[in-house]
Amino acid sequence: MTGSAGLGDAGAFGEEGDAGLLSPVSASPLVGALTGDRAVLAAILAVESGWAAVLEKAGLAPAGSAAVVSAAAEPGRYSVAGIARRAQGGGNPVIPLLADLRKNVQALDGTGIGAGRAVHTSLTSQDVLDTALMLLARNTVEALLGDLKRTSAALASLAEEHADALCVGRSLTQHSLPFTFGLRAAQWFHGVAAAGRQLEGLAYPVQFGGAAGTLAAGTVLASGSSSTPFSLADALAAQLGLAAAPAPWHTNRLVVTSLGNALAAVLDAFGKIAADVLFLSRPEVGELAEPRAAGRGVSSAMPQKQNPVLSVLVRSAALQAPQLVAQLHLAAANFNDERPDAAWHTEWPALRQLLALALGAAGHIRELAGGLQAFPDAMRRNLDLAGPLLLAEGVGAAVAPLLGAKDGLTGKEQLQAVVDQTLQAPSGEQAATYRKLLRDAVPAGVLTDLRLEELLNPASYLGEEANISRRILAAFPEYAAPPEPSLTDANGDPRG
Repeated sequence: MTGSAGLGDAGAFGEEGDAGLLSPVSASPLVGALTGDRAVLAAILAVESGWAAVLEKAGLAPAGSAAVVSAAAEPGRYSVAGIARRAQGGGNPVIPLLADLRKNVQALDGTGIGAGRAVHTSLTSQDVLDTALMLLARNTVEALLGDLKRTSAALASLAEEHADALCVGRSLTQHSLPFTFGLRAAQWFHGVAAAGRQLEGLAYPVQFGGAAGTLAAGTVLASGSSSTPFSLADALAAQLGLAAAPAPWHTNRLVVTSLGNALAAVLDAFGKIAADVLFLSRPEVGELAEPRAAGRGVSSAMPQKQNPVLSVLVRSAALQAPQLVAQLHLAAANFNDERPDAAWHTEWPALRQLLALALGAAGHIRELAGGLQAFPDAMRRNLDLAGPLLLAEGVGAAVAPLLGAKDGLTGKEQLQAVVDQTLQAPSGEQAATYRKLLRDAVPAGVLTDLRLEELLNPASYLGEEANISRRILAAFPEYAAPPEPSLTDANGDPRG
């Protein structure tokens, strides 16, 4: 029966965590491995194990404690689903996990050294979970940056390869001025590289404040030793590869909101590319096409369709990010007292979802940028649709100052009248109409036929586009160069 199958699946779902059935952008083994429930569990256990090592090294826990705790902290010993259900009792997963960890430490402490004294001593649940989430974020961002730099390198190559590929620039959905696909790719690169640099500037600090953020228990723990609560916290940061924190940040959530802002900036940059590709790959536009792969872009009903699925998935992630970041800021503004209530709890899923979306989208955008097909002939065809009217701004700038007043109209007004009359002609006749009206309005002595053709050549009115592209690429040299090989294959699966 369907009902029975559903109940049976629920247990498996709870144990494995969200597989991404309704979030295909982040449904990859790498995303699951770095942001899934078991990754959170492993990060919490890493913090507890790291703390035991710090205490033993400082002489504040029995010799041999760290090895026992480390063995007991093996993630495979724990049921994610069971801990998640029991977390309702205390409001966070650290509490039930600690109970299981202590049992496992006791069972493994065969020589009776008292290794249990190294577990969670002077810490609080928020210390452990905040630090674990920083560990999770650091690992995820490291993988994300790898894909981001591969994307930016591919975009830099596109910018250089198509530096002279003329296309039409669009403003408010309408043709505006001549452009180049090289500059468009350079601007995509600019967004990705700037967001990546912002992401690289983040710190992932350890959290250590105790029950009320005063380090009272830590002070008692360290009394009579050469350690202080601050030296112990710094040692934990070093043990885990995190940043040291000058003070507890239980209710100062700038660390989290800054991370959220940076992840959203990355998704903004990805989303811009996806939105452009979605438009430019429409059949009636035809300037770009996504890389093909077996089974991708298919329709359940229309066998002829080739949907731009990579861009669809990336854009879906970008459209979700702002609300998640808003949740982080909403939580931060409501972190009451010295340790908060429900605001803290709302932060966890929002942050993890942002990490998962950004990492998932990064894999798709990397493949999109690396295999994007550009069609310069279609670009030129679309550029020519507007005909010489596309150069009206340049013509006006060059010619209007040369014209004297006529019939009470300034030179600029005379040229605007030419454009207005041209727009009244049928679209197929506008190019010829504009040339004729312009020739009639401007004396040959003011504008020779040769100069007129120069002004109506799209390549003559590109401004500083080449220098803009060069300046963008030069501003982010570390993002223009190809990075080391990817951690994942083309399907987003971990390599090795």
